Amino acid sequence: MNYRHAFHAGNFADVVKHVVLTRILAYLGQKDAAFRVLDTHAGAGLYDLSGNEAQRTGEWESGVGAVLRTPFKPEIEALLAPWKQVIAGFNPGLDTDPSALRHYPGSPLFALALARPQDRLLFCETEPGVRAALGDVAHDFRAKVLPTDGWQSLTAYLPPKERRGVVLVDPPFEEAGEFHRLAATLAEAYKRWATGIYALWYPIKDVRAVDAFQREIARAAIPKTLRIEFDLRTVRQASVLSGCGLIVVNPPFTLADEIRTVLAALAPVMASDGVGRSRVGWLIPER
Repeated sequence: MNYRHAFHAGNFADVVKHVVLTRILAYLGQKDAAFRVLDTHAGAGLYDLSGNEAQRTGEWESGVGAVLRTPFKPEIEALLAPWKQVIAGFNPGLDTDPSALRHYPGSPLFALALARPQDRLLFCETEPGVRAALGDVAHDFRAKVLPTDGWQSLTAYLPPKERRGVVLVDPPFEEAGEFHRLAATLAEAYKRWATGIYALWYPIKDVRAVDAFQREIARAAIPKTLRIEFDLRTVRQASVLSGCGLIVVNPPFTLADEIRTVLAALAPVMASDGVGRSRVGWLIPER
């Protein structure tokens, strides 16, 4: 794999993905019963925004940087609060000074920060150097960092003993056929653990591929399947990354309205055309 997330950490796609993830985790944390987190493509865990990779692209400036610099209405700030609190934990002084942003956490650290003592987390990463970096920042009795292939983890570690939890699938999308693999793997994982929440991230670049992927998900007829999409422009451009989306199975009943509200506020802040577009709706509603 040539993909290195350090170049893209904190960009608009990370913001969308992690705001959705933190809203799910905040919901799971409302009940005392333990939950499980499985992150199939975990990454390094913490990214230096002052490092060479992040500085070369500067993508975080129009993502997390832009959001943290923008004042929002109280209801939006409340929904963003868990996401912001986790980021602040890795950036001293950020609560009062947005320019204090130096590091951006990956999904494992968002999950660890919002998990309770009774919760358990599995982070899968096959690249040795990246896995070592993740182990350094995710060293916690609640978590295991595994060298397991992320796709295989969806059969190897499901179902967990907990009835509640979330599976985040965020592959790099550098190999042919990953959209099909994502849809097929979801169908198999759901058979094993039908009560879990599944959050599948995907890029919006090849619109035909995205449409085919969503049709394949729809054919699986898994109830309670939510589609969340964010576009950097009101009109999509072919052959460039113009947005991202998530398919969320078994979402918290609050999630659709929460994310619809948040993304409507974030769109003009992160959009490359100053307007952007977001869409939240049911691909498959509850039966």
